[in-house]
Amino acid sequence: MVAQMKKFTFLTFHKEYDRFLHDLRNLGLIHIVEQEGCETDEDCLHQFMSDAKKLGESLKILKKHRDKKTVSTLNYPEIELGHKIPRLIEEIEQKKSSLNQQIQIAKKEREVLRPWGDFDPENINRLRQAGYFVNFFISPNNKFNPNWETMYNVIVLKEESSKTYFMTISHTEQMAELLDLEEIKLPEVSLSTLDRLINSLQVELHLQDKALQKLSDDLPSVEAALKDLEAGIIFHKVSQSATPIADKRLMLLQGWAPAENAEEIETYLETKDVWFDVSDPTPDDDVPIQFRNKGFFRIFEPIAELYMLPKYNEIDLTPYFAPFYMLFFGLSLGDIGYGLFLFIVATIVKLLKKEKLTTNLKAILSLVQVLGASTMVAGLLTGGFFGFAIYDLDNPIAQALKEKAYFNNNQMFVLSLVLGVIQILFGMCLKVANRIKQFGIMHALSTIGWIILLTSIIVAYLFPALIPMGGTLHVIILGIAAILIYFFNSPGKNPAVNLGLGLWDTYNMATGLLGDVLSYVRLFALGLSGGILASVFNSLAIGMSPDNAIAGPIVAILIFLVGHAINIFMNVLGAIVHPVRLTFVEFYKNAEFSGGGKKYKPFQESI
Repeated sequence: MVAQMKKFTFLTFHKEYDRFLHDLRNLGLIHIVEQEGCETDEDCLHQFMSDAKKLGESLKILKKHRDKKTVSTLNYPEIELGHKIPRLIEEIEQKKSSLNQQIQIAKKEREVLRPWGDFDPENINRLRQAGYFVNFFISPNNKFNPNWETMYNVIVLKEESSKTYFMTISHTEQMAELLDLEEIKLPEVSLSTLDRLINSLQVELHLQDKALQKLSDDLPSVEAALKDLEAGIIFHKVSQSATPIADKRLMLLQGWAPAENAEEIETYLETKDVWFDVSDPTPDDDVPIQFRNKGFFRIFEPIAELYMLPKYNEIDLTPYFAPFYMLFFGLSLGDIGYGLFLFIVATIVKLLKKEKLTTNLKAILSLVQVLGASTMVAGLLTGGFFGFAIYDLDNPIAQALKEKAYFNNNQMFVLSLVLGVIQILFGMCLKVANRIKQFGIMHALSTIGWIILLTSIIVAYLFPALIPMGGTLHVIILGIAAILIYFFNSPGKNPAVNLGLGLWDTYNMATGLLGDVLSYVRLFALGLSGGILASVFNSLAIGMSPDNAIAGPIVAILIFLVGHAINIFMNVLGAIVHPVRLTFVEFYKNAEFSGGGKKYKPFQESI
């Protein structure tokens, strides 16, 4: 169900406006209405967003450099320090970038010098000062002339990769032209000097990484700064939501809060310098939505939020699709062992992480437990346990269960269709309730006619002794249904228009209803395919294991575990997605769910 809301209208003096917003934020119960077309300080908002992005990137960097092997104590959060850390990280990253560039350049120079060996460039300079020309060349082996060694005083330094590396020491400046080779220009540094430089740069780079690792101890400060900035963004948006009146001397602000908190809010506001008014929502108001489901139905709210929230004057369909979704998930997965696995894993996590789990995570784990239990119950229909057919066992308990619960493939196929018909008819009943709630009973008569028509056909088919198909009673019922369908589908319009719209609805119903019902066959198909894959992995585990007392069981267990892990992942994914589709497409459509509600988000301090 949807919580009842109250509209709050505030009027405050412009000089008190900022302080009043802080009071509202401390209260933490008012959902502020953002005014359309209000003037927004784009530069300020852009700066907020830019700073938030930098803080978010800083968090990622610090988490990446967090030493997971060494357990170190995180520092106490300091918001001011958190805001400074992005600049400190930027400085370190710039130093690292510069060091990496220097290392790359030094490595390239070292690679150039490596074939020539480690020599002191100062000795080359001394030779040149003495009037000698020292040149370095590389020649393919097939073009190198051994006579060059005597003709041009060539000194071969190395032969590598079909190349000859040599140098010449002569008095001629045109040695490259004589040899018809291009001279190699070497760096003015020795190989050992480059090695020392690279090592020193890498040490410095390591120190910068250590500095980042040290900064990671201040992760709480960055998180606190990010929350502070997000709170600032929200505060800025809220501050722009008021309407200035009376030459901008007064600020008019509107908000929403749950009706159950109205008295608490009024008591709080009476102590503040503000005029306020409390009223009920009107049909034209865009009221924020807060779910108020309890117990079993509450854990299905995250699924409802995957699609759209209902409008305030709509029926919340969460309690109505919850039992169906639970059943559909179980039928789609359809294995006792898989359901038991989900139930045990969720239970263990809840027990071991009890103190650390948030309310949302607890709800999700409770949902997994419920779905796991549903899967175990649905698995009794087919008798699958990790792909093994338990009803094939010659066991009194298994055979007794088979007599009471076993459904063959034909029966599972029919069950899927029957469940589809039930949910669609139930959705149409909710459509009637929704129309009565929003527009009055006259707008629901046409849908009531369709429900009567479809129900009468089903009853006449299943219980011909009660209502014979095509009998007098059945014809009277069909006549009443036809009147409702063709003459009450658009109250207040011309009967001819109603008749035309009724014929159009008949066409849509005839073509759409069959497709909607057939969509539920996927429940049977998913359960069947999952069971087949599970049995295939069992066969592979047995058939592919070697005939060895030690290796055989190990291989069989590995194939079994990996195969069923893959199958559980694929089938759980399908068991989540396809019931969601049946809910949001077939069920919501037949319930005439329009949606479009906004979630209730109170203006409050960051948690």
